[in-house]
Order: sequence, then structure tokens, then C-alpha cells
Amino acid sequence: MASTPLNALNAFLTVGRQRSFTVAAANLGISPSALSQSIRQLEARLGVPLLTRTTRSVSLTEAGQRLLESAGPAVDQALEALKTAVARPGEVTGRVRLSVPSFAVEAFVLPILRSFMARHPQVEVEVRVEDQLVDIVERQLDAGIRMSETIQKDMVQVRLSKGFRFVVVGSPAYLKRRGTPQHPKDLLQHDCLNYRLSSTNAVYAWELERGKKQWRIPVQGTLISNDTNVLHGMAEAGLGLMYTFESAVEPLLKRGALRIVLEPYAAWADGFFLYFPSRAQVSPAFRAFVDVAREVTAERP
Repeated sequence: MASTPLNALNAFLTVGRQRSFTVAAANLGISPSALSQSIRQLEARLGVPLLTRTTRSVSLTEAGQRLLESAGPAVDQALEALKTAVARPGEVTGRVRLSVPSFAVEAFVLPILRSFMARHPQVEVEVRVEDQLVDIVERQLDAGIRMSETIQKDMVQVRLSKGFRFVVVGSPAYLKRRGTPQHPKDLLQHDCLNYRLSSTNAVYAWELERGKKQWRIPVQGTLISNDTNVLHGMAEAGLGLMYTFESAVEPLLKRGALRIVLEPYAAWADGFFLYFPSRAQVSPAFRAFVDVAREVTAERP
């Protein structure tokens, strides 16, 4: 069989990873129709369908999944080699791809990115903000950022924060109007701002603890969102109580826009971690990112 053009193969890999012709075309800088034609030509050349297309989704066929898994790392390595060939001695080039939850962006991701991109301006960084848990190996990502309890045990973990508390907060106006809860069960009588988990589509039940005793409260309210920024704004506006990790609302707490309630029942989490596969072939760019992440974390108070 004649050799397959690298650009067509790279086009397929981009679609396979993004599961979207529109997003992949934008990443490649070509039109969706040109991208679709390139994939069809590749499929005709190989004699097998690689993608299953519907009006709403794109998925991999069995042959497509095999090609993605076998060719993906090799193509990435080839593209990395092209960048390295023109780099100055000692200059780090390449790409770092991350999956991070929205509530970790401001507190942990941005400080690391500011230092890393200033030090290594030739490295391309892709940050995918997604609150649902994803398989970073399947998505061909270098790493993710999550709380330790949600990370698979076979992953390397680099600590980005100390442990922290999950707290219930409300605005002074709300507490004046509705009163201050004194026990976890009191939350059932309050307007609570609910968070919908993108991974399961379920509404998150608030978890509280005191000593060895734990509560999981199925709170009720008239507002639900899968965006923590929306919930922070609604809590500040006095529309209800919110459950969040303390660092995320620290500025609002300091200026008195929100107050912690049920503080003796605040639940404890071990902290946020950068994680990546223990058997991964770490690129120079990602190795440099890990080094900077460790430095920035060590400097945090």
C-alpha cells in the first residue's frame, strides 16, 4: 500500500480526539468541508471507514480507534521533532495539553501558566476546562488537575495545594432574611444553590462532617447550575446558600460579601493534584511544565 500523507493522518487524529469536525477544523485552520473531504480520501485509501458520522456526533469505528491509538503517539513525536529541529539550543518547544475543572483555574492553573509561559514561550499550551471526569489517556492529554480522591491509583500525582475545607456560605442579606442554620439538617429548610455534575448529570448532595460523623444532605433550591461562577454570583446576590471549597470564595469572605455557616461541620479534602500516567513517555515540554508547577506550588503561602 502506498504511504499515507501525514497531513491527512494528522487531520484524522484531530477529528478523532475532538470528536467534532467543527472544532478540529478550527484547530487545523481549514474549513469543515475540506477536512471532511480529507478524511473521506483517507478512508478510501485505507479501504475501511474510520469515523461514524451523524448530524449530532462523530465517533470512531473499531478501525479508527486502532489507528488513533497506534498512530497518534508517533505523529505527535514527528511533529515535536519538527519543532525541535528549528529550536535554539536549550530552548524548550512542543505542546502541553491539560484537563482542568473550572473551579481550579483561577486558584491553581493561572499562577502556573503565567510562570511557565514566561519561561518557555515556544511551548503551546492547551487548557480544556471541563468539570466532568475524563480519561486523559483516551483523550491523548498530557495531564489533568483534580482532587486526589478522584484520581486513579496508577497515576503519578504532583501536589498543587494543601488540604482545604468545603464550606457552606451565604450573603449577609440572605442570612438576615432567612436565618443562620445551626445543624446540617437545617439546610433542608433553606434555599440552596445546587451544582449539577457534568459527568453524571446528577445534582450534588452536600457533604458535611464533624469528628467521625458525616452527613450527606440532598438540599433543595430553585437554582441549579453546572458553573461554579454562576453559583458564586447568585450566592453573593443573596439568592441562597452555596457549598464550595473555601479558597474559591476567599476574596468574597475577606470583604464580607459572603459568610461561612455551619463551620464546625466543614468537610475536609486532601487538595488538588496534577496527575499523569505513570507509564507515560514524558515530553521535554511537559517535564518543564511539571518543574514549574512544583516551583509555583512551593512558593504559595
